[in-house]
Parts: sequence; structure tokens; C-alpha cells
Amino acid sequence: MRPEMAVPAAFFKKALAGVILLIGFAAPAAILVGATANGATAARSPGPAPQGATIIYRRIFKGSVPEFIEIKVEKDGAGSYDIRQLSEDADPQPLQIGAAVREKIFDLAAQLHNFAGLDLDVHRRIADLGEKTFRYENDGAIQETHFNYTINHEASQLLMIFEGLARQQQDQTAIEQKLRYDRLGVNDALVQFEGDLSQRTLPEPERLLPVLDRVAADTKLVDVARQRARALAERIRASQH
Repeated sequence: MRPEMAVPAAFFKKALAGVILLIGFAAPAAILVGATANGATAARSPGPAPQGATIIYRRIFKGSVPEFIEIKVEKDGAGSYDIRQLSEDADPQPLQIGAAVREKIFDLAAQLHNFAGLDLDVHRRIADLGEKTFRYENDGAIQETHFNYTINHEASQLLMIFEGLARQQQDQTAIEQKLRYDRLGVNDALVQFEGDLSQRTLPEPERLLPVLDRVAADTKLVDVARQRARALAERIRASQH
């Protein structure tokens, strides 16, 4: 496993700045898994994706941490992530994604015609937010589009989901690595996760419940970390009811 990369919350906010300006945080649950498709767009969209279809999100942002993010989601439920610096070797790892989030990803891609002949970039002089790619693969066919910044509503929702999945995985990796290599740093990793959770941009924070429970039960950790982990776990469980 590669060493942990400290990712400032400020960078994550910058990378999503354009998306936040467009859709805000007023109804994040609807953004992530709700039925928010525009009727006219949905009427023109292709039918459900074939079972073997794969959607890939990639962001390359040189000079940032991380510089490279790639998340693959398969229609049948499999997924992977690769989050690293460009100088590091590719190291994709399995990623679990729940059915609701997975279906939302494929629904939004369908509304975007699975990226066929799609130009999403706003084509204006704005800051470099990293080159982003949406890619659809199925039975040898490949369709993809690249952009720096978009004002397309469906694309912005899809971007929010993928960036949220990446941030969520980084939080989980940070906590697990601190538990293994730097137990005094566990509380700092929990503080970072708490901030991300409060912004309500994480699609499935319940994925971190097992590691939070481990922290809460570990009597060798400082008490402040155990209490924070316990409070975060209770908060996530309460939000599921």
C-alpha cells in the first residue's frame, strides 16, 4: 500500500468550486441518489446500460495532491479506484459502491448519451481545475469526453458523485493508515473526515463505519480519538433512519 497522501480540504473545495457554484448544497441527498433528471433530457436518453457496461471517471491535476484520480464503476456492481501522484505506479484497488449510487451514476451517464459526441467544457478563460474525463465502455465500444469546467447540470451531478467517492476513499485510507503506522495521528484523520462529512459531499459515509467502530473500541488509542470516532459513527447511523 502506498504511503498516505495528506489532502487539504481547501484543495478539494477548489476542485469542486465550479460544481458548487452551479448546484450548491441545498439538497445533497437528491444530488447523490435522488431522482432529479430533467424530463426532456430523460426522454431523449438511451435505455438502461447493458450489464457489462463500465463508466470511468478520471481527473489529472498536475501539482496537486493527489494529481491522479481514476474511479471505475461496472454495471454489475464491481468497482475500483486509483488515487496517487503521477510519479507513482498505477495501483488500482477494489471499491465497493452501493446499488443506489451506482444506479444514479449510470442514469446520469444515460442522460448524457453515455458521453457520445459530447462537449461539456464551458470554453471560457477560467482557472485550471484539472482535466476531467468521463468514459463509457461496453463490448469494445468506447465513448468519452474531456473538460476542465462544465455548467451542464447532469455532468455536474456526476462529477460531484465521483469526487465525493474519491474524497470518501481518501478519508478511509487515511484513518486505516494512521491506525497502522501513526496511532497518535488517528484523531487528525478523524477531524478531516468529520469536516468532509459536515459538507455532505460523501455519497456513502456508512462505508467508514467498520473502521470508526475499530477506533472507538481500541483502548490503546487516545481517548479523544475514540470519542470522536464513536460520535461520528452514531451520527452516520442516525442519518440512515
